[in-house]
Amino acid sequence: MSSRDARFDGQFITGVHSTGIYCRPSCPAATPKPANVSFYLTAAAAHEAGLRACKRCLPDAVPGSPEWNIRDDLAARAMRLIGDGTVEREGVPGLARRLGYTPRHLTRVLVSELGAGPLALARAHRAQTARMLLVNTELPVADVAFAAGFGSVRQFNDTIAAVYERTPSELRHTVRRAPSPSPSPTSPAPASDSLHECGHIAGSASRGRHFARTGEPEEPGLTSISLRLPARAPFDGRGVLGFLGTRALAGVETRAPDSYARTIRLPNGFATVDLHLSGTDAAPTITCDARLSTLADLAPLVSRVRRLLDLDADAQAIDSALASDAGLAASVTATPGIRVPGSIDPEETLFRALIGQQVSVAAARTALTRLAAAFGDELPGAAESDPLRRLFPTAERIAAHGRDVLRGPMARINAIIGVAEALASGELVLDVGETRHELESRLTAMPGIGPWTAGYVAMRVLGSPDILLTSDLALRQGAGRLGLPAEARALAARGAGWAPWRSYAGMHLWRAAGTPVAFLQSDAAPVVVAAQ
Repeated sequence: MSSRDARFDGQFITGVHSTGIYCRPSCPAATPKPANVSFYLTAAAAHEAGLRACKRCLPDAVPGSPEWNIRDDLAARAMRLIGDGTVEREGVPGLARRLGYTPRHLTRVLVSELGAGPLALARAHRAQTARMLLVNTELPVADVAFAAGFGSVRQFNDTIAAVYERTPSELRHTVRRAPSPSPSPTSPAPASDSLHECGHIAGSASRGRHFARTGEPEEPGLTSISLRLPARAPFDGRGVLGFLGTRALAGVETRAPDSYARTIRLPNGFATVDLHLSGTDAAPTITCDARLSTLADLAPLVSRVRRLLDLDADAQAIDSALASDAGLAASVTATPGIRVPGSIDPEETLFRALIGQQVSVAAARTALTRLAAAFGDELPGAAESDPLRRLFPTAERIAAHGRDVLRGPMARINAIIGVAEALASGELVLDVGETRHELESRLTAMPGIGPWTAGYVAMRVLGSPDILLTSDLALRQGAGRLGLPAEARALAARGAGWAPWRSYAGMHLWRAAGTPVAFLQSDAAPVVVAAQ
């Protein structure tokens, strides 16, 4: 905090009791006396301590904490579900039921470990979503309240006043007029570089594009919103978008060199999102242009996009740890900030993994595109020529009709249909609130699912950072190209030193498998690998 180190923005909160505010670590204000400072893991804990958000550094306008993916305990699982809007949809009893505990025990654990109970944590999440909408869009205040998950405008007004000490309208106009904080000479990254969601950035661009509901939406009932989502630097945005784009299914997804777009099924409806790179190397962002059938789904959409692109990863810590192994050092230098792609829909990710087993990416894409064309729900008003016109099929549709289009060994088809039937009946449930052990155990108990599929799904759905899929042939080929052991047992032994970041090491090995050996052994390797 004293050095105003922006690398830790979003990883903890600084509470200053003499002024009654909480700040990000890189806040440019004068360093307070140690006796007046407390540190918190969450903004909700600072709210519970009676503190309000700093008007100068805007501590909510930063990437989220990577802790909830690194940890797999009850508190982390609860935070993943709260971020996805479970409390707004199901209440605290529903959250506790998903986690397998009573509401009382869950509240006791969260207060003890995070400094606030589930209601306070959800309230803080709603306040952060509301602030983002107020300063990024021209949505009416009542619509902002609804989109952020508040039950009433009065509740919304009271919360904003308590957290930010302003009315919603004052917050919207004051933040947009506020100048950027002055860079600190002692800070490795100025605090102003991290204000990716602030109104003065989005507002300056809004004259040339729509950032809110249009007067006459392109399609009836759809709301168009554009947001800038901050990523923790360094950020290999091209790499993660390229991973998703290479696997894009016609009608469901589209790709371009620096962008990726797709349809999404959400708790209350559907949406389309167009994600493209923005910001700078020091302050990377993803611009998310979304069209939603209902604003109530905005908060879960943002949460799922952040998880899909792994925006909150502690990239500097990961790179530092992996670069300490001489076998990975060159790859880390070539591709700083590599990300593990997440999941926008756990069930879809499982079907993609099952259908993609032991076949090429192109063959899997062909089979999945055929499945989506046959059984995916068409978007209302979409024409056959629209690049985004259908949703990925539901488990119910695949269970009922999947045999009509699935090709390959009968054992694999039976496994896919069996999984679809289990998902449709509720026998198998996938969500971000599970532990890695629970998810993998439940999956491997299903006929036709082995450790590779279970581990891959856990890595994508839960964001588990420490999974090395040594049974994967391409991953072992990549290891061999980097001069690392190419035999599964030896690679696992070498990979023990990469903990707790083995998932990211695996991404480097996969990347190496797709790069010609001649280039990997040349001085041009950093440029070529980055381009791949």
